[in-house]
Amino acid sequence: MTLQVQLLHPDAVAPARTRPGDAGHDLRAVAAAEIAPGERALVPTGIAIALPPGTAGLVTPRSGLAANHGITLLNAPGLIDPNYRGEIKVVVHNAGAEPFTIAKGDRIAQLLLVPFTAPQIEVVAELTETERGAAGFGSSGVL
Repeated sequence: MTLQVQLLHPDAVAPARTRPGDAGHDLRAVAAAEIAPGERALVPTGIAIALPPGTAGLVTPRSGLAANHGITLLNAPGLIDPNYRGEIKVVVHNAGAEPFTIAKGDRIAQLLLVPFTAPQIEVVAELTETERGAAGFGSSGVL
């Protein structure tokens, strides 16, 4: 399986895993941004990708940025459909108490490749029954 990556910007860096065995590929910023507390910024990565057939891309937050600075992604996870060929941009949100600066080249998110299914939709009068049924929030006795 191959992930095709197109570098759209002179400072763009292909997604890469930090260590062997890591699931996520780091995405890096190609533009600087200053994000005030409670604000968000659309940060370009300078790359476009062609996902392998049957694969979607999920753009996820980096745990260190979240834990240390309150930086997350507003639409986490962001979904990249397999037919999308435009630039990957990341909606970075500052949920922290201090302004946060992103510099060119900073790792701002991770790209996780996941398989997906796309079944035909069938509208039915009733669903098949299960032991749980429609029991939802708190149905196991633990809130």
